[in-house]
Amino acid sequence: MALGMRTLTGTKLPLWNEYMPTGAKKIKMPDQVRHDGSSPAPDSAQALKVVYFPSCITRSMGTTKAYSKEKDVTHVTAALLEAAGFQIIYPEKMDSLCCGMLFSSKGYVEAGQKASDTLQAALAQASENGKYPILCDMSPCLYTMKANFGDALPLYEPTEFLDKFVLPHLTLKPVDEKVAPCAVCAAKKMGVVPYLKRVAERCAREVVVVDSNCDGFAGDRGFFFPELNEHGLRDLKAQVEGSDEGFAVSRTCEIGLSRNSGIVFKSIVYLVARAAGVNIRK
Repeated sequence: MALGMRTLTGTKLPLWNEYMPTGAKKIKMPDQVRHDGSSPAPDSAQALKVVYFPSCITRSMGTTKAYSKEKDVTHVTAALLEAAGFQIIYPEKMDSLCCGMLFSSKGYVEAGQKASDTLQAALAQASENGKYPILCDMSPCLYTMKANFGDALPLYEPTEFLDKFVLPHLTLKPVDEKVAPCAVCAAKKMGVVPYLKRVAERCAREVVVVDSNCDGFAGDRGFFFPELNEHGLRDLKAQVEGSDEGFAVSRTCEIGLSRNSGIVFKSIVYLVARAAGVNIRK
């Protein structure tokens, strides 16, 4: 039916597939942490602190049918950070914030810059002008933020943040699986492949890193032109043969990776949470 509707509309409708996500559950702001990072808890001054900016994509897209009994990536990330002893600071008016890529990639450069400037100001306030590290859970969004902000703020992609700040505070028991981590093109541009490989190797029995220049999903293009995605990942099945699960750090790319691999791809934080014994079930 989905293919028929797409054909009838002249491919104007996106192609539905079984890896399309449900809507994400709204993030509940913790009562003990205010937007400015202050807290009434008496020992808060001793806590590790991180500003966590969930991208608008992860705030919108939840899990797929394949792992519907697990929490959304934003909630798994929060649980993992808390297990490592971090106090999470969310930027003020978070639900209205966006890195701007959504606009600029469509040619709305002015709107994209406005969104980027608003986000930078909010993150500067939340981090007390860079006093605390800032984590974004989507590699492409983080890449856009780094390109727009320069070195103004300490910005971290998930795998780098996990490797440098989270794993040292966790006791890990590697899962008995062969896993296939994949660095999307934005992650490769930021040089985080070594972090991705190191994190996966500490959390799983066997690791095969996917070698792909670009998966071809290209933001939302993979929904409307799945042929790009299929071509970009034409060698993927052979690479991941025998793997139990795949992991990446881009919610949209994970859809295309799952569709073209025969295994389910999701955020690397799920793997780390399992190895750390963090509850990720709903």
